[in-house]
Amino acid sequence: MKLKNYIFYACGLLLLVSAVLFTTGWPFIPYLYAGTSIGVAVILLLTPYRGNELRLKRLNIQQAIAALILPVSAYLMFLQRNEWFICLLVSGILLGYVACIHDYEEKKKAKND
Repeated sequence: MKLKNYIFYACGLLLLVSAVLFTTGWPFIPYLYAGTSIGVAVILLLTPYRGNELRLKRLNIQQAIAALILPVSAYLMFLQRNEWFICLLVSGILLGYVACIHDYEEKKKAKND
């Protein structure tokens, strides 16, 4: 596996842990969340789709939007606003949708070839 994958998995895990631990009120949790959300966003934005399929290109744009929502949720966390959770939820739903449909489209493309 590439180093980028390990960094992505570590950032994703720390993002979830920091989101759960936010309820404890520890003062360093928003900083951990912000750092890991930026890490996840950077890695997602640095992995473009290089094919010609229009649907997969649109899915990549949706993935980029979801990646950009993560730092917005970190900003809202710093402001002590509860909307950070909604941003995290929207980003998670978008990323889950992109992962499922991207896998389906790749299988369909391989089947047609």
